Amino acid sequence: MFFQERIRGIRADDQVLEIGPGSDPHPRSDVLLELQYDKEEDRKAQFGHGTGLQTEKKIVYYDGRVFPFEDKSFDYVICSHVLEHVDDVEGFLKEIFRVASKGYFEYPLAYYEYLYNFDVHLNLLKFEQGMLYCMKKSQTHLDEFKGIQIFYLDALRKGHSGHIENLLPLMMEGFEWEQPFKFTATKNMADILWKNYEIPLFKPVSSNNYSAFYHFKAMVRKLIHLK
Repeated sequence: MFFQERIRGIRADDQVLEIGPGSDPHPRSDVLLELQYDKEEDRKAQFGHGTGLQTEKKIVYYDGRVFPFEDKSFDYVICSHVLEHVDDVEGFLKEIFRVASKGYFEYPLAYYEYLYNFDVHLNLLKFEQGMLYCMKKSQTHLDEFKGIQIFYLDALRKGHSGHIENLLPLMMEGFEWEQPFKFTATKNMADILWKNYEIPLFKPVSSNNYSAFYHFKAMVRKLIHLK
């Protein structure tokens, strides 16, 4: 979870469910819901962490369809970096809205997926004016750039993440909700992109970086014959 500070709606006496917590559950989670995998290699591929889940919180496993809880069993649901993995997003949302009255969602946006195209991510998502838009990656041409994405993914795994960190609020989306919202499947790329955004001006953090930055710009100008 990148935007933990956006979780503000949990009251002191709320019962909190967290879905797919990874290796680091939220401190306020009371119950953790995990998918039951038939094969250990599938679990590792989806998990995305080098370390396993170590917790004393209650863990409940389910089959990926109906949540094993009664209606309104929880006051709040945390669902961070799960929706991009889910095959039936609409059905998944209905289950979340059934078991809780409010919560938090977080997921990567298309800009992030364009760079890395993780095989385990199935969906491109964007929330706009009370509507969650979902586009299946299989309906795009992202795989045509797989060779380039492998390059960026290899760089990411070796610690080159500065460009993502600098633009994190534009690469990821996280928001609280207090009532069920609408869902639509889309094939229109414009639906899953920012309608309005502002990219902050990059500010080097040291004099050395400052010099290197302008040296790089000078090299680019020379290469493309700009003055």
